[in-house]
Amino acid sequence: MSAAALRRAFAPAASALSQVVPGLAFAVALALIARGLALGLAAGSAGLPKVPLSPVMCAVALGMLWRNTLGVPAWARRGLHWAMHGVLRTGIALVGLRLTLAGATAIALTALPVAVTCLIVALVAGAGIARALAVPRRLALLLAVGTAVCGCTAVVAFSPVIRARHAETAFAVTCVVLFGCAAMLCYPWVAARFFAASPLHAGIFLGTAIHDTSQVIGAALIYSQQAAAPQALAAASVAKLLRNLSIAALMPAAAWLMRREQGSEQTEEQAGAARAVGGALGTRPPVVPLFVLAFVGFIAVRTVGDTLLAAAAPWQALVSTGYTVSDLFLTCGMTAVGLSVSFSDMWRIGWRLLAAGLGLATVVGACSLLLSRALLHLSP
Repeated sequence: MSAAALRRAFAPAASALSQVVPGLAFAVALALIARGLALGLAAGSAGLPKVPLSPVMCAVALGMLWRNTLGVPAWARRGLHWAMHGVLRTGIALVGLRLTLAGATAIALTALPVAVTCLIVALVAGAGIARALAVPRRLALLLAVGTAVCGCTAVVAFSPVIRARHAETAFAVTCVVLFGCAAMLCYPWVAARFFAASPLHAGIFLGTAIHDTSQVIGAALIYSQQAAAPQALAAASVAKLLRNLSIAALMPAAAWLMRREQGSEQTEEQAGAARAVGGALGTRPPVVPLFVLAFVGFIAVRTVGDTLLAAAAPWQALVSTGYTVSDLFLTCGMTAVGLSVSFSDMWRIGWRLLAAGLGLATVVGACSLLLSRALLHLSP
């Protein structure tokens, strides 16, 4: 094959790469700055008092500050989108290497009562808060599943199922991002206050109280880095996995309820919204996100590897490398999450939806805290 033919064959990939690399490099640069800032604050550099902040918290805060003061340059948006989705989700999947099937099962059985109760409370409270604040029914349902199940993924997955309008989907996503990021930054301190001696229960609290998977992982990383308790990240990941899996049961139920209430009628705007959601993703979103399946796959890999190669130095080196790559990907992805938060969006969605989102997040957070504390006291 000639050089010209090779250039033509690889031109699409090279073009796509050239659009992704600048934004990805921007996220990496901010993540490195945030890491240096966190290390400097922890060491008390330049004669300042020591302030123990985790690199992930600094990365998210720096990203939010940059977005809301300097803005995000157009050339960086494609790469930042990829960092917030592909890179971050790969990092989340690699967290599975920290667990074996036995360990994940033990955490899941402990967290299951908290996860199920918080899910039910969120759906019931969402309906009550929506009625009290006169929030439209479809919007209230999107807000409830976004808070209770898996954040933005649940909102986007449920939108075509319940025939939500495009504006309703956008408003629900905005609420999930705003209140989920607030919880991500605040709840690690709550966990440190109430679960200082139990990283397992801290992880269960964070995994059942915060909206989106990325936000749960960010909060768990902050707690883990602050408390030097890496097991909290594994516990939070498994607790969140339980919530993610509930989408498989809730989506058919939501579709049946909507068909029962509305019959076969569908407005043109609702049909357009459903097509827009499907078109943006290529097809309707998978019932279970692919990174969740990858997370389970890496748990299986770790289990088999520990069974067959536990004493082998190359296997231990490979697992250690997986930890490092996961941490790097998560920090880079969380920087992109911070860069996605726009404070101006708060005023666009109106006070009723803000109040509904805040009320629902508070109810779920309080429920998770109380149940996780009860588990802690009941544990042997």
